[in-house]
Amino acid sequence: MTQTKFDVPVSVGLTAFAACSARAVEGSRPDRLMEDPFAAAFIHGAKLDTGLPLTVGEVDQESMLSSRFAGVRTRVFDDFLREAVDDGADQVVILAAGLDARAFRMPWTGGIDVYEVDHPDVLDFKDAVLGDLGAEPPCRRHVVRADLAGDWGSALAAAGFDPRRRTAWTAEGLLPYLGAREEGHLLRTIGARSLPGSRVCLEYMPPDVVATFRDHPRLEATSDTLGVPIREMWNAEPREDTAGLLRASGWRVGFRSLGDCALSLGTPLGDEFATPGDDFTDGMARCGYLTGELTR
Repeated sequence: MTQTKFDVPVSVGLTAFAACSARAVEGSRPDRLMEDPFAAAFIHGAKLDTGLPLTVGEVDQESMLSSRFAGVRTRVFDDFLREAVDDGADQVVILAAGLDARAFRMPWTGGIDVYEVDHPDVLDFKDAVLGDLGAEPPCRRHVVRADLAGDWGSALAAAGFDPRRRTAWTAEGLLPYLGAREEGHLLRTIGARSLPGSRVCLEYMPPDVVATFRDHPRLEATSDTLGVPIREMWNAEPREDTAGLLRASGWRVGFRSLGDCALSLGTPLGDEFATPGDDFTDGMARCGYLTGELTR
């Protein structure tokens, strides 16, 4: 099939395509942690002039690190969802679904409902590419077109979400882009719509680390490589403790650092990210993944 090229609205942003590139590169590595057969299709389906890499042979060291980071992150969320569903969750909500095609690439069984929540333009482009490929998800997929900084809960309910069922929630690469008020609203909305036994997994960066990273040369180099102004997009304003907000809503909370997750997957990040005494290394050690199970 000759894939159609689609116009990409500005609101989709290059960050979504940069993530696709990183997943595609990771999937091409002989020691890959994951595969996303749709990542390259999204880039091919867009009218981009950035020349984003798709294979390990096309990348420099900085992009190689981005791909490894994407591999760890993707596996963390994939494994979380598998475990949550195996434990009885029969409803999945992917917040900031972006251009990751978990609804299509994961082996869902048992009539799972998967809700993808994101900006309308992101999901419209995603559906156009997947439709052009003739892709069919092995789940009941529900597209929820909503602004995650607004009243996305009403849109989720309108799409058929049932708060009386155990749910697995994910928010990957989202929280650093939200303001303090929007983050609090998002976490309270998740808690208010969750049945005991539901689970949540959030990618987490402490606000002071976000502030440090925004001005760090490593992030500037990554931004230049990807053509994405990450510094302008991250929100470093002070906010309530994310884990504390979850606990206040009745979640039993755990945390695993990025480094620990990489080590458990047999691919320690080690010296690739480390420079002794560097604040980037110290900050990375404090980033990771918050998980919770609702107990109330």
